[in-house]
Amino acid sequence: MNNSTNSPIAEIFNTGFNAYKNTFNSIPLEQYKVVNAIKACRTEELGGHIYRCDNCSHEVTLYNSCRNRHCPNCQAFASAQWVQKRIDELLPVHYFHVVFTIPHQLNPFFLRNKKVCFSLLFKAVSETIGELTRDPGRIGGKTGCILVLHTWGQTLEEHYHIHCIIPGGALDEENRRWISTKEDFFLPVPVMRKMFRGKLLHYFFAAVEKGDIELHGTLRKYEEADEMKKLRRKLYETEWVVYAKPPFASPEQVVKYLGNYTHRIAITNKRIVKLEDGKVHFRYKDYKDNSTQKIMVLDLVEFIRRFLLHIVPSGFMRIRHYGFLSNRSQKKLLAMIREILSETAIQESVTMPEKKRWFEIIEELTGTDPRICPVCKQGRLKPVKEIEPPERLKKAV
Repeated sequence: MNNSTNSPIAEIFNTGFNAYKNTFNSIPLEQYKVVNAIKACRTEELGGHIYRCDNCSHEVTLYNSCRNRHCPNCQAFASAQWVQKRIDELLPVHYFHVVFTIPHQLNPFFLRNKKVCFSLLFKAVSETIGELTRDPGRIGGKTGCILVLHTWGQTLEEHYHIHCIIPGGALDEENRRWISTKEDFFLPVPVMRKMFRGKLLHYFFAAVEKGDIELHGTLRKYEEADEMKKLRRKLYETEWVVYAKPPFASPEQVVKYLGNYTHRIAITNKRIVKLEDGKVHFRYKDYKDNSTQKIMVLDLVEFIRRFLLHIVPSGFMRIRHYGFLSNRSQKKLLAMIREILSETAIQESVTMPEKKRWFEIIEELTGTDPRICPVCKQGRLKPVKEIEPPERLKKAV
């Protein structure tokens, strides 16, 4: 169970990465790091531990995880751990889910200028939510939100968008009153769409003029003023996609959603059907056909190319907190909000989720208590020996 071939994505890289390297002249260092991490994950390459049952003496070898945020093996537990930390930040109120998407004309710019463009996307979305929420004609207070960047669609092509989790209300400017929204309405979507488009395009074209967004490859044509004017006109004429999903019924649903979405990567191992004759077969939902589940078949090199499109720049945070949920403000402001809510009926009408311990998380994910011996089903597994990684990898590890 510890062999890397048990991971479909690792098997794909083991089989096809050399062909991928031969197809493209220059491979970024970040891609090498991700591929090597996924190939080594939960194998002897990274070392591990031997556990022995205290009842029947059965031994189990568990190899270490790579912990790379692009690795499908590692993200389920990482997501569950992250969600447990977020439970303390949840409020006993209803929550909204809003998605902001950029038009496809911007995809090439985002692909070649990830760090700059992703930062501008977060800035435009957070400012749109913050400014509209503070508008006295709408909600009239300070809100908080969690923003999660996704870069892919179901077929692994570029699809840059941000998922927003937003409490249904705001704290007034004096920090004395909680202003609750309607349970089925946050902000008007057309207004959010228009403001988001205006903000992102303002920041985008300013960054192009400053040279922060570089015009590589096929983007060189936009060095011509006429081409850039055409693009600007097209982007302002396009109706951008911003939509509000049905609100969450409870904070517990928010936790489940966050667990599914926060640490999601371009594709999970479960969606891989098979690798056969140099082709990767994987499941996807066709949203244009009533979300029907279908099978897509891609050449091995093309599959790897699409997967690697979604590597996030080193050190870049895909999940960000704003407003009263920001790191700077949350401890003080959340306490104030809870005190205010404790005096209202809202506190009594919402059931809050409970935190889970590490082994409860794993049992929920796998259906098995990791502490119990898989043979006798009675004893507890206890570490007895550490397995060092090979000498050649010790420095890297």
